[in-house]
Amino acid sequence: MKEGAEKRKKNEPQRLRCSVQNYDWGRTGEDSKAARLFFLNSGLDIQQDEQYAEFWMGTHESGPSFVINDSKVRDSDSDFKSLKSWILENPSVLGNKIVKKWGTDLPFLFKVLSVAKALSIQAHPDKEQARTLHKLQPTLYKDSNHKPEMVLALTEFEALCGFVSLEEIKNVLHTVPEIIELVGDDEADQVLHVSELSGEKKVKAVLQSLVTQLMSASESSISETVYKMKRRLNMQKKVRQLTDKEQLVLRIEKQYPADIGVMIAFFLNYMNLKPGEALYLGPNEAHAYISGDCVECMATSDNVVRAGLTSKYRDVQNLCSMLTYKQLQGSLEILRGVPLNPYTKRYIPPFDEFEVDCCILPQGKSTIFPTIPGPSIFLVTAGEGIMQTDSFGETISEGAVLFVPADTEISVTATQGLQLHRAGVNSRFLYDN
Repeated sequence: MKEGAEKRKKNEPQRLRCSVQNYDWGRTGEDSKAARLFFLNSGLDIQQDEQYAEFWMGTHESGPSFVINDSKVRDSDSDFKSLKSWILENPSVLGNKIVKKWGTDLPFLFKVLSVAKALSIQAHPDKEQARTLHKLQPTLYKDSNHKPEMVLALTEFEALCGFVSLEEIKNVLHTVPEIIELVGDDEADQVLHVSELSGEKKVKAVLQSLVTQLMSASESSISETVYKMKRRLNMQKKVRQLTDKEQLVLRIEKQYPADIGVMIAFFLNYMNLKPGEALYLGPNEAHAYISGDCVECMATSDNVVRAGLTSKYRDVQNLCSMLTYKQLQGSLEILRGVPLNPYTKRYIPPFDEFEVDCCILPQGKSTIFPTIPGPSIFLVTAGEGIMQTDSFGETISEGAVLFVPADTEISVTATQGLQLHRAGVNSRFLYDN
């Protein structure tokens, strides 16, 4: 059994060498799962004083993967052919449905995130907005695609996702007086006097006005009111138990002092995912990941509109105008996976571009991933095993990433306890159309 088959056939799994992103919110050195996977995947050294945030697997130009189809060790990515180029030369590996819908590119982007501190308050544009943003600001918004996404927790994973209920937003205004200082009594009264009976359009307009006022406040007033809020909560925690949200806000303030995102956090749902739980977000939904390691899958895009908890460009006008302002409390669906067999669960979001399987295979056990009419990317997140097809066999271990063409049955046997994740096109799209 060869470790790297020489000039593999295009219909066989292809090993990938993948990319890493060193954003300042990432975990440092060996503490980062993204760094460990990158090191094992590429053979490059981990820099112990550097933040490793995201391990990318796919075809996006901001973090491309490369096909390694021989056993020769090479020094740089320039020595390999990109997965995007290889697919362009071999479009049949995607399957007819995928080519007809998305052309000769992989419709999903697969990642592992290692989050040490909060990501920016952000949202991802829908397709129409993405086209407009890319046309107007191509250096900032680097593609014209939308970016629905799903995170699957590898460890305990914290996130802020979508707006809380209107009732809770009103409670925030009653209990966080510093917010009223920022927006003024008239703006606060509009929110306090609106109700669900006013209609969705009216509620959205009132919330949009409130959030825009907050986001547009002057730096000096934000700094002053965030400091007041912090001082008040630190005093109150001496006499009462702070709520989970209040404790979170104080944590975020330490990471991003005098940032308006600290105040916005009061209006967003605070989610705690356990390992094996997943959460998906559509376009134009406000969110910020807080801490933990996760697998993430999304449509192939890197468009992020930010307006808080970041040192990067803050596009307040676009973010405030694009958000849905839907109250997602109670409707945020936690996916726990649909069992496919004793070892594998499938996480299926309501987006055509992707789904994710998680397989935990005890030592000595085997399982099969049946043929599907679309491509897959397999990532080994722990352990070791053997991957086989009718014409291919290879040892796989933590950090291995393989592109598997459409219509390829995969058999996997664990030689040690094995955990792997598969990203592929959504089964509902593949079989319901």
